[in-house]
Amino acid sequence: MVDLDEAIVARFESHGESFEILIDPAVVQKMKDGKEVDLLDHMVIDTIFKNAKKGTRAPDDKIKQVFGTMDPTEVAKVIILKGEVQLTTEQRKIMQENKRKRVVEYIARNAMNPQTGGPHPLTRIETAMEEARCHIDPFKSVEAQVPAIMDALRPLIPIKFDKVRIAVRVSGENYGRCYEDFKHFGKVTKEEWQKDGSWIGVIEMPAGLQTEFAEKISNRTHGEAETKVLKGAH
Repeated sequence: MVDLDEAIVARFESHGESFEILIDPAVVQKMKDGKEVDLLDHMVIDTIFKNAKKGTRAPDDKIKQVFGTMDPTEVAKVIILKGEVQLTTEQRKIMQENKRKRVVEYIARNAMNPQTGGPHPLTRIETAMEEARCHIDPFKSVEAQVPAIMDALRPLIPIKFDKVRIAVRVSGENYGRCYEDFKHFGKVTKEEWQKDGSWIGVIEMPAGLQTEFAEKISNRTHGEAETKVLKGAH
């Protein structure tokens, strides 16, 4: 359960009645992003209110009529996803900032500078978003907001979403150390074992990850790995 002083009111109106719950604002964001959560862990109390501030409970017959169930978690899901959420100014500010960071990280991970073929630093994307005065909706998913933000950034910095192919060569010994990284960063599209026991592969990944990938593999192999960005058609 969440503490009362940290909770917000979520309200759903139907059939001339109001139905409210007291809920952790963080879980509202997770649910709107499509994530599975245990609502009972994030409600102040498993009660459906007519007026949460006054502590007035909603009538059972009205809850059953509108939601078709008396299960508080099922009712809460509908209230959160279809109703309105009342955030304090500070709560909205925190949620917007957290969502902004996630948007910046998403763009940095997937985008590249087409003039250089390299990724954009986080600070460059943040600065461009500030200059473009990009609005961040704390309740919209990152993916839903990115297209409009990319449109706002393009007049300010050269940027596009793309993937890169990176050829990698590691020794047989280092292959075991790097295997999980290869899968984490992208998709291995080609691979071949050499007569000397080394492994050569081609990994396709979001353009923004290429620098991080090269550094990670270099650290894993103590500088013995060879990596090269491949040009031309995928």
